[in-house]
Amino acid sequence: MQEKKNLINRRNLLKSLGAVGLGSVIAKAEDIAPKQEKPKKDKNKNPQVPTRILGKTGESVSVLAIGTMFNVIENQIMLRKCLQWGVNYWDTAYGYAGGNSELGIGKFFKKNPEKRKDVFLVTKASGAKNAESAESRLQESLKRLNTDYIDLYYGVHVLNDISQMTDELIKWSVSAKKRKLIKHFGFSTHKNMADNLMAASKMKGIDAILSAYNFRLTKDQKMQDAIQACHEAGIGLTAMKTQGLKIESKEDKKLAEHFLSRGFTEGQAKIKMVLEDKRIASACVGRGNLSHLIQNIAAVLDKTKLVKEDFDFFEQYAQETACGYCAACGHICDSALPNSPYTSEILRYMMYYNSYGEPDYAKELFAKIPAEVRNNLLNIDYRQAEKQCPQNLPIAKIIAEAVEKLA
Repeated sequence: MQEKKNLINRRNLLKSLGAVGLGSVIAKAEDIAPKQEKPKKDKNKNPQVPTRILGKTGESVSVLAIGTMFNVIENQIMLRKCLQWGVNYWDTAYGYAGGNSELGIGKFFKKNPEKRKDVFLVTKASGAKNAESAESRLQESLKRLNTDYIDLYYGVHVLNDISQMTDELIKWSVSAKKRKLIKHFGFSTHKNMADNLMAASKMKGIDAILSAYNFRLTKDQKMQDAIQACHEAGIGLTAMKTQGLKIESKEDKKLAEHFLSRGFTEGQAKIKMVLEDKRIASACVGRGNLSHLIQNIAAVLDKTKLVKEDFDFFEQYAQETACGYCAACGHICDSALPNSPYTSEILRYMMYYNSYGEPDYAKELFAKIPAEVRNNLLNIDYRQAEKQCPQNLPIAKIIAEAVEKLA
């Protein structure tokens, strides 16, 4: 009887999530949605994604954030569905989709100005090197987004070393706050994360950080110490890259089968794993795919808790597939290859290409590498970096693949 009740609740949730022309998505998703307790409904008859407080900002944000690294102009339904289900945390950047991410959100606010107050809006100063360029990008972002303020502004987008967060930028952020252009300030990082987080925990002026974090990093003591230091400093933490890469192996099949037997997909389980850590305010996911959004919302609405067997399964899977995952410890590559910049970045671009379903973005990033560097990639001896790599990555092979596929 209980199993039948769970099936009915599961079906009702996905039908609600996929209402208005999503019958095919519902039919596909129905078999893999998690078991649902009967959700508490608001006045709009939609269950609302839970919220957490984002550190010392005091802001209440949805535990699921929508990452808009796609052409939002042509995908307005994603934004409407997010608000219907309480996903109030919207993450974009100056450089996403050539500006069409910010422009798309701006289009939504122009048509629905009353909704601006319901959104925790985040954008980033893509490519900014100093206060002047951060100011220029912020002003352009405000115009694109059709808003007069940003809730959280990442003054450094993709911070590789804490030295990029200069005193000049911190002073500029104070000015931007006084002018009421931004409410909170921080940076995003998915390289040398532990070092960057630990250093930020000792700085003034950092309100929030967007960092790569997933099941593969939960046993990394250095990362755990850095997260705890930020938590104690009141820095709000949002996790990205939560899926931790699919390797497309027999281990992946085992992982998928295990969690399907529990009532949810491996992708949903990975989000649950991240959010088990209450120090993480939100998990930022999304590629402009409505079926993925439905599955992600279902995951965070689901009340089923991961058990010890699930955590053990993740740990075993992480160990068995470590040689295919770049852990973003770029300082190791950099020290081993002082005359070969961009090595760790290229490893990340190939993860976008092969496993994150973002080949065009990978090619776009690769094209920004100086031509003289790209033309010399196959002439470099990567053996020292491979020897020092804690994941035992075949770096030379991956770089050769990048030259072939991304050029």
